[in-house]
Amino acid sequence: MSNLGHNLFRTIFEIAPFGIVIADGEGRPLKANPAFMAMFGTSAEELARGKSGGTTPSEPLQRLMSQCRARITATAAETAAQRVTLQRTDGSAFFGHVITAAIDIDGHPGVIGFIQDVTGQVLMEKEREQISAQAQQAQKMEAIGTLAGGIAHDFNNLLMGIQGNISLIMLNKETGHRDVPHLKNIEKAVVRGSELTRQILGFARGGKYEVRATDCNHLLERVVALFSRTRKELTIRKNFQEPLWSVDADQGQLEQVLLNLFVNAWEAMPGGGEIQLETANLSVEENTPGRPPDAALGRYVCLTVTDTGIGMDAQTQARIFEPFFTTKKTGSATGLGLSSVFGIVQNHHGFVTVRSGKGRGTTFRVFLPAAAPAPARAAAAPAAPNGRERPATLLLVEDEEMVAAIADQMLTRLGHKVFLAGSGAEAVAIYKEQRDKIDLVILDMIMPGMSGAEAFEQLKTIDPQVKVLLSSGYSLNGQAAAILNRGCRGFIQKPFTIDQLSQKIREILFAPESAPV
Repeated sequence: MSNLGHNLFRTIFEIAPFGIVIADGEGRPLKANPAFMAMFGTSAEELARGKSGGTTPSEPLQRLMSQCRARITATAAETAAQRVTLQRTDGSAFFGHVITAAIDIDGHPGVIGFIQDVTGQVLMEKEREQISAQAQQAQKMEAIGTLAGGIAHDFNNLLMGIQGNISLIMLNKETGHRDVPHLKNIEKAVVRGSELTRQILGFARGGKYEVRATDCNHLLERVVALFSRTRKELTIRKNFQEPLWSVDADQGQLEQVLLNLFVNAWEAMPGGGEIQLETANLSVEENTPGRPPDAALGRYVCLTVTDTGIGMDAQTQARIFEPFFTTKKTGSATGLGLSSVFGIVQNHHGFVTVRSGKGRGTTFRVFLPAAAPAPARAAAAPAAPNGRERPATLLLVEDEEMVAAIADQMLTRLGHKVFLAGSGAEAVAIYKEQRDKIDLVILDMIMPGMSGAEAFEQLKTIDPQVKVLLSSGYSLNGQAAAILNRGCRGFIQKPFTIDQLSQKIREILFAPESAPV
């Protein structure tokens, strides 16, 4: 090699931004450039000791050199770049693209290796894959949630028909009548069905009911007291931050979230164990582990539930929030527990993370956006004298014939006069003609053609002071909440009993003209 070529090679060797190492036939490093030594955290002295047969090179270097030694006996002169996990002398790991080639060193076999540190690229690729997986999961859950919400809505309308008929029959029965126990059993079955749809609606998008400022420490204390009464084999430890920021939440649904997490922990510890509960005020940033791409940055309250149970493998963790997925025996569980946790938290604009391993227990972290305390609620309306309804004239708007017939009979039995409309357009027409007679409109939210929201706006145009009770087989979701915020006086979810309907009517007709109920 000429002096020019020699000097050029030396210059490239010294200033190259990637690592270069030359090794002999035994895989001992003979020479390495500064980039290589910086990459592995080694020094020229260490390389010299290895070359002279003195101190054995560090283990990371030995592993790399064994790759170089294998290259000498390979058929091809060089190998394509391979992405491998490497280790520095301090024990830290990094990712490298490695190319090795067999060379001749003064008539003896040798090898030259080129190593490029691609740790940043690998981490970015993994982050992109994680974000893509999260986005796909969110889309899948949203689609399933929309379907689940529609099923729950239709199922609640069916339950409304059963519940309404039971309420009417019970009005004609003396307390000691032989049919009363059977009717109450049917009513219990309706309640259980309604609880199931409540779980489904909790998973469905927008499934909140009654939102208020909530202290999660107090809520946890209440749920723990309820849960621990029958779980004596568990030790529950608490570490609550004080003061804890409040969150705007449906307390009933947050209780469901916590109970589902507690039951999940209990089932993971069949021989007993420990549940650790923690609360904390946290600031969620861009790099917060587990934060979905669409989760807002800012102040959150974090609720952590950790168990010492059997744990989960990665495959199970990837599916635990899917509806109807369960690891339990067929028939022993619905598979809705953790899916409803996911849906409820998401509907509160929060997110859930999970960390688990086989034999290492599981930790769920629930992140809920912190909020300012909600304004005080108006006092409940007084009951009508002697518990009787004050007769009123009502406009019932309901497109389901069975539900309309039942609700009409219930209202008539309560002493009210009823105008019946089967659509939003018909309701607007009737109200235009009879507005001076109508005291209250009971308005179904989901109707073909003109929706409940559109009908409400039309009614408000006719009479800005119109009193409307919103009714739906859905829960109080974003659309219904928006209608309430625009002046609707109350919300009642199907299926409802005649007593619940009576109470809602009293609350609106006798309540002060303040906040909706």
